[in-house]
Amino acid sequence: MNDIIYMDNHATTPIAPEVLDAMLPYLTNHFGNASSTHPFGVYAKDAVDKARQQVANLLSCLPKEIVFTSGATESDNLAIAGVAYASKDKGNHIITSTAEHHAVLDTCHVLDREGFETTYLPVDKYGMVNPDDVEAAITPKTVLLSFMYANNEVGTINPIQDIAKIASKHGVLFHSDAVQGIGKLESSVDILGIDMASITAHKIYGPKGIGVLYIRDGIKLNPLFFGGGQEAGVRPGTLNVAGIVGLGAACASCQTAMEMKTEEKVVGPLRDTLFQKLASELTDIHLNGHPENRLLGNLNLCFAGVQSHSLLAGLKSVAVSTGSACDSESVTASHVLVAMGIPNELAITAVRFGLGRYNTAAEVDTVANEVIQMVNQLRTLAEE
Repeated sequence: MNDIIYMDNHATTPIAPEVLDAMLPYLTNHFGNASSTHPFGVYAKDAVDKARQQVANLLSCLPKEIVFTSGATESDNLAIAGVAYASKDKGNHIITSTAEHHAVLDTCHVLDREGFETTYLPVDKYGMVNPDDVEAAITPKTVLLSFMYANNEVGTINPIQDIAKIASKHGVLFHSDAVQGIGKLESSVDILGIDMASITAHKIYGPKGIGVLYIRDGIKLNPLFFGGGQEAGVRPGTLNVAGIVGLGAACASCQTAMEMKTEEKVVGPLRDTLFQKLASELTDIHLNGHPENRLLGNLNLCFAGVQSHSLLAGLKSVAVSTGSACDSESVTASHVLVAMGIPNELAITAVRFGLGRYNTAAEVDTVANEVIQMVNQLRTLAEE
């Protein structure tokens, strides 16, 4: 696959070399269980403690506010269900948006069937939540707000700080699926004003299968797993030491990248160049998401008249993703694009380009040329 250009960094990122180097000893010689008291265990625990501090450094929080999980899906579930179950005596109302990740939406749907009530706020044509809508939806029974930092499909950045102020004003907890934003945008939880944040390593050049739920000190939530006392009982289970070390190293690497403004100086210009090349050669393409207030690596486009699964099937040397889910029987538009009001016939033509820190200008040229050629070819076939 070395001849395939990878531009799907919102789905997952490659493991950074420095992250892999940090992990390898804990996959070989230093294999101890961090709960054991002998030297192997102590060595593993020290590595976990270091990684916890690295994550805390990125978030500007206390190490004890970091709870390791298997990834963002678990973190979302733990934050939403954990708070809901722990807050039954206060209320049963949750507020989120129609454009959230399914890890949030599906958790809320399950809670709805258990007697909780969820308000699913609309988003605007860019996929952004209106803070005024959030405040208007709050009731005396509201116990939690959950809104993503940046949308994983269209890249739009939500007004997280404004929402956080509203949550604080009304004494309501605020959770954010921060997977796409942390490590690229402002990452201080105090500056953002959030009470809980879900993070996963494989979106920030770390390994899969390890994530974090940041829980502001003093917040109580019910665990979803039981047995063992790891992570203060909030998330029991044998710690994934190598994965945790990788997550810590990835967070440290992100801090360096943020200091060097890698996204701003490298990724953003490459993304803009790709868009300019495609827009200069192709007609009837549409940018999805906010034109400016978006992730610098995100480019979500609709190519009118060309179904996305057909385009992806024709791209032989480019790895990108579609904004729709398709099977042999039908093509269904992305729920995010539907929430934004994009017509179904256009939404099913969406393709997401996710550029990252390892992409190059030469790759952008190759990708642009192949996409242009394939779009023109498929449009010609459709006219015959």
